[in-house]
Amino acid sequence: MAYLRHRRRVLLAVLTSVALLAMPATPVQARERSQVPRWRCRIDWQHGPWHVKKLIRCAARHWRVPGGPDKAVSVARCESRLDPSAYNAGGFAGVFQQSTRYWRGRARTYGFPAHSVFNGRANVIVSVRMAHRYGWGPWGCA
Repeated sequence: MAYLRHRRRVLLAVLTSVALLAMPATPVQARERSQVPRWRCRIDWQHGPWHVKKLIRCAARHWRVPGGPDKAVSVARCESRLDPSAYNAGGFAGVFQQSTRYWRGRARTYGFPAHSVFNGRANVIVSVRMAHRYGWGPWGCA
């Protein structure tokens, strides 16, 4: 009987260790690194600027940003004229002119680890989530 109790304790300790290793360091990291559900702001941005604007408004309502959806659209219009394929020779690209140097890390952090900076939905949602967290300060058009 003592042998079985010992085995249960060892098994419990191993399972607890594995579970703790699998958890992120903080709850905030878990939330930020989660994938954005496909149904969240599912707007076909490839159909032109009107659809990009609709996507921006949806994202800005969901992840509340300073100035609301109107400000978000204004910043994107100034940065790229709502063009997902916009590119600046200084290394900035997409609707919100994200830095291509930092895009991979930002995309991974905000739920789009395998998406290009030129993917309109990824660029918009990553940018809006950044503005939700830090404000519009990083954007020149803010």
